[in-house]
Amino acid sequence: MTIWKLRNNNPLRKSYVAKNIKLNEFDALIRITVEMSKYLYPYIREILKSKEDIEENSVIWNDFNKRFIELIKERFKIDSMRVKKLLNQPENDEIIIKSLLILSFCISNQGYQKLKNFLYDF
Repeated sequence: MTIWKLRNNNPLRKSYVAKNIKLNEFDALIRITVEMSKYLYPYIREILKSKEDIEENSVIWNDFNKRFIELIKERFKIDSMRVKKLLNQPENDEIIIKSLLILSFCISNQGYQKLKNFLYDF
């Protein structure tokens, strides 16, 4: 339940709650993200591959992109400039690809440390 509530710490969400996240909660979220990326790796790989060969596999990329945009519109404050950037197609593609690549790098044994370092540098 605690982890479910932590998602509201994102200031871009409609249901934002101004509360600082604790270091151990942040670490827990990173660990969950790494484990989920391992589980979703075949799907992540297929999405990235479809973007690479857009003419043959456009359905996969388009479905993923469409769902991504739907979720952003449903859960985030769409009047925010950062959210508008996510909804802008050219910038959106770059953000999605970068996010998927980072998640795909998390499947290694050092995935936790890689993601943690990336997020601290972000």
